[in-house]
Amino acid sequence: MANIKSAEKRIRADERKAEKNRSIKSGLHTSIKKARNSIESSGVEKATEDVAKAIRALDKAQSKGIIHPNNAARRKSRLMKKLVDTDKKE
Repeated sequence: MANIKSAEKRIRADERKAEKNRSIKSGLHTSIKKARNSIESSGVEKATEDVAKAIRALDKAQSKGIIHPNNAARRKSRLMKKLVDTDKKE
């Protein structure tokens, strides 16, 4: 346990930030999962809409420093590649 007042405050602040980041990350995972599921099952229009929402969520998380910029770029690239591949099949 911290003995210094500023260290105690830092611990409390870190807990608040971790909780907020966990919430945003959870929503991010949900939006990516929705996009993947709609790519596999739904039509192209619905899939395109869900992928756009997932990309927006990735960009938001990246801009807030919750995920690394390369991580966001990689995930966006993979989603778009899946979307284009399903679009070519139809």
